[in-house]
Amino acid sequence: MALQMTVDQEAAEPPYEQIRAGIAERARAGELPVGYKLPTVRGFAEELGLAANTVAKAYRALEADGVIETRGRNGTFIAAPGDTAAREAAAAAVAFAQRAHRLGLDHDAALAAAGDALRAVYGD
Repeated sequence: MALQMTVDQEAAEPPYEQIRAGIAERARAGELPVGYKLPTVRGFAEELGLAANTVAKAYRALEADGVIETRGRNGTFIAAPGDTAAREAAAAAVAFAQRAHRLGLDHDAALAAAGDALRAVYGD
């Protein structure tokens, strides 16, 4: 199975984000199974007609999100879904709560700020 993907140079979304979102969505949907080996950064960049740094940025973001894992010289693979996203979301929530508390926000104000941010991102 080859990783078929196109990047729209005219889109408002930057190319690296198109790559990141495309791979993440396909991994979540099971179209890219756990253990699927992704193309090398350089090879994928050539295939897409992009700079290697653009693909590398997408791969770094995917790895930070726990979608892919790099196994050194063996390559980059779709990671097994797990608690990575939940753990990172919980850590981010704790960091937010601690920062809001240091800023002197009460519980309701902090909760309202978090709710506003979620609505802005999720569009609800």
